[in-house]
Amino acid sequence: MNQPLHTLDALQFMRRITVAGLKELPEDLSSRQTAVLTTVYLTEPPHTIRNLSERLNISKPAVCRAVDGLSMMGLIKRKKDENDGRNVFIQRTVQGSVYLSDMADIVMRELQPEAIQDQREEVAA
Repeated sequence: MNQPLHTLDALQFMRRITVAGLKELPEDLSSRQTAVLTTVYLTEPPHTIRNLSERLNISKPAVCRAVDGLSMMGLIKRKKDENDGRNVFIQRTVQGSVYLSDMADIVMRELQPEAIQDQREEVAA
């Protein structure tokens, strides 16, 4: 019988994903970097600092810092607009696609019914 999820279940789920990510993923991203990265990969391009800032409701300098870090890790790249050199687009990379695929694998594994049951038993103990 499926039991409804509760607040502690949600927090434990988030903790398990975070811990697994620390162990299994090559990079330790901040929440802001994760939001920028997933937005670049899951929403329609083109992406600029300005539209990412508006979409995520965070400042342009904060987006720039996140993009700087993600670029250094090779998870995204900057590319100048060929039509207007003043514009810079934020683009996907193969390395970023692999990273997010690995992250999705962790989430999917933790969503399995046996993982949720293990989580509940862990909380009850």
